[in-house]
Amino acid sequence: MQARGFRYCPPIMREPEVILTLIEVAATLAFALSGFIEAARRRMDIVGITAVACTAAFGGGTLRDVLLDQRPFFWVEHSGYLWLILGLCMVGLPLLRASHIDFTERAMRVPDALGLGLFGAAGTSQALALGQPLIVAALTGVITGVFGGVLRDVLCNEVPAIFTDHRPYAVCAFTGAWVFIGLDHVQAPEGLALTACIVTTAGLRLLALARDWRVPGWRG
Repeated sequence: MQARGFRYCPPIMREPEVILTLIEVAATLAFALSGFIEAARRRMDIVGITAVACTAAFGGGTLRDVLLDQRPFFWVEHSGYLWLILGLCMVGLPLLRASHIDFTERAMRVPDALGLGLFGAAGTSQALALGQPLIVAALTGVITGVFGGVLRDVLCNEVPAIFTDHRPYAVCAFTGAWVFIGLDHVQAPEGLALTACIVTTAGLRLLALARDWRVPGWRG
């Protein structure tokens, strides 16, 4: 009698896990692109551009994993993110010409807003899934969304725009996080809650830039 063999079946990801993974990939690419553009504006070499792109892409998610005590870090567990960003820098640098820098500086607002919404949604969702209090989940979303941009600006020798721009940034992520929490509370489908969070956050940020909305600043 022939022995019955065992066939390995890879683990099947649940739909929410697939959605979160796709969101994290999109967010990583969006912030990597914003870091790439900013470093290119500063006339950095390929090493500097790659370092800034990686820092912008991984900074917020890494701090989220530290605060939520998640190991390994998301970019260590999914090392393909590293290859993706290295490929972006190697291919993108030769294509970027000095005449396009003014255009890409303005265009950086779009990937930056998308990255804010995408990472904000992922951070809020993960914190809620781990049973964190609502306010902690909302702030985790904000931190995940903004910290990559903060590190990007610091590496480019600038005061982080989040502290000086006065046009709503973290406020947009905070609002989007509460949209997700509200929909999650009424047991809406997770895909709907994530989409609403992303659209709210990115939409508010782009609208704030278009309308020049400003938060109150210090008047000495």
